[in-house]
Amino acid sequence: MKNQVQRGQEWLSQLLKLMAIPTAVVTEEADKMPVESDACWLIIESTNLSSSQIEVVIGDRGKSIDAIQYLGNTILNLSAEEELQGSYTVEIDGYRLKRYRELQSLAQQAAQQVRETGQEMKMPALSSAERRQIHTFLKDEEDLATESRGQEPDRRLVVRLKESSE
Repeated sequence: MKNQVQRGQEWLSQLLKLMAIPTAVVTEEADKMPVESDACWLIIESTNLSSSQIEVVIGDRGKSIDAIQYLGNTILNLSAEEELQGSYTVEIDGYRLKRYRELQSLAQQAAQQVRETGQEMKMPALSSAERRQIHTFLKDEEDLATESRGQEPDRRLVVRLKESSE
């Protein structure tokens, strides 16, 4: 596990340096984070960064940080031996934790609305990772089903009541 963590930390530090955002990257084990995850958390130190530098890393609606995380997971696992492979979550300035809570709330609101109205609910535009998170939040709800419909960039998550045959 130590090698995996070090590889992730070194890779992200180098990427940030190339982006002209030289800052430290610290790590945290998933079990110490207040969210359900099996990923190694690569946390970008933001205390010495300007708000515009933080905005560059996060990007519009999280697109940049999602891309960085996807790129890191792909590059770090592509040619790595199985014991060095793992999942990485990239965090900066509490963005992931805040967004996780927002998605949890959105999932709860959707579940409540679907139960009250009996009508399916189409969620607002979400990234594929965020749609996956909502699926995960609602997977144990015995009376609800979730599915993604449409094609990117208009793909939407739908929450609906389960049919009796499901």
